[in-house]
Amino acid sequence: MTQKPLLNSFNPGNANELDAPTKALIARRQRALGAGYRLFYERPVYAERAEGIWLYGKDGERYLDAYNNVPSVGHCHPRVVEAIAKQAAKLNTHTRYLFDVVIDYAETLLATFPPDLDNVMFTCSGSEATDLALRVARDFTQAEGIIVTRHAYHGTTAAAAEVSPSRGATSPRIRTVGAPDFYRSPDGNVGAQLAEEVARAIDSLKKDGAGFAGLVLDTVFSSDGLCVEPAGFLRDVTDVVRAAGGLLIADEVQGGFGRTGSHMWGFARHGIVPDLVVMGKAMGNGMPIGGVVGKSHLFDKFGKSNRYFNTFAGNPVCCAAALAVLEVIESEQLMANSVAVGNYLRTALADLARPYPQIGDVRGAGLFAGVEFVKDQSTRQPNAAAALACVNALRDKRILISTMGPYGSTLKIRPPLPFTREAVDLLIKSLGECLTQI
Repeated sequence: MTQKPLLNSFNPGNANELDAPTKALIARRQRALGAGYRLFYERPVYAERAEGIWLYGKDGERYLDAYNNVPSVGHCHPRVVEAIAKQAAKLNTHTRYLFDVVIDYAETLLATFPPDLDNVMFTCSGSEATDLALRVARDFTQAEGIIVTRHAYHGTTAAAAEVSPSRGATSPRIRTVGAPDFYRSPDGNVGAQLAEEVARAIDSLKKDGAGFAGLVLDTVFSSDGLCVEPAGFLRDVTDVVRAAGGLLIADEVQGGFGRTGSHMWGFARHGIVPDLVVMGKAMGNGMPIGGVVGKSHLFDKFGKSNRYFNTFAGNPVCCAAALAVLEVIESEQLMANSVAVGNYLRTALADLARPYPQIGDVRGAGLFAGVEFVKDQSTRQPNAAAALACVNALRDKRILISTMGPYGSTLKIRPPLPFTREAVDLLIKSLGECLTQI
């Protein structure tokens, strides 16, 4: 299958079909921001405010957010807002001074990890965190070669983009491997297949003189279409990486912070401990903070030969927000909610899908679900056009989701963690209405 993915994207050429205020704002946006930014949906969403799992337009119309993991504990959560305001009213500057809140957050965050992962370095985003993790891995191994999955996305800096083949980047020091696809290999051992392919990629890097620094994996394989089951399938590839002297870098930007429900971190579902963990997005509930958690001996070596400083990374205001996020996850039992509501969501999706041959698979863990559209059940050929049509039909019903996967054929349902059964019922009702039209 070589088809290019269809993207959930607005075509500026269709602006004349929009209402006057939206059309005017898009024109202003294009003049000021240029062509590099992308809007979702055939009819972009014009949002003015948000609360919990809802976004609100200028006229008070509300949209159910079943997509955004950045406001992981809900849009504008009062506890996070209060933490930001209090700290901003006291002090906010770089980390070359001592602050309680920065250390409080670092200690609280590290307490959610296995003991071997005992240091954290802060960044302003997940992209910067990927960049930093690559630097640490290459410094420690004295090798350049990195392996990623074929449709991975790990960020937008020069180094992160180099390991993001979904954005078209290539490099002689990068090798790509196929992501696990249990739907299309139901009888195969996806873990063993991944380990074998990684072993071949390691040999290729070493033969070409790049050496092997590490394997970077999104622990839920979201950009590759979402592969979360069976839990434990990453153990084989972890052994291969360690035997070859490389580091395992777990990207938890989408799979972390309780997203899968059963565990705080996606890697923990597989019973493994990576060497470095990359975080971002959900970390600050909308505030710009990311980080790399790792084994202290890696950071010790890196610190001896490299000076790392990032003016805004781990600043007190962002750390106050991030600390509040962890407190909310615990106090509101959002991981338990992710399990309960996530199970309810996938059961409802599976029940809904039965009469519709265009749905080939429903999969997920916690509050992360994928619904894969196919042209034919027997060949399992992806149907990106149907998936995208469904996304835009839902948007017109004020339900916000998107697509994912190498072909853009899988619905991406990844709501804030306080999502409710009532919200699932609304999503399922609206999705059912859309399916009858596709």
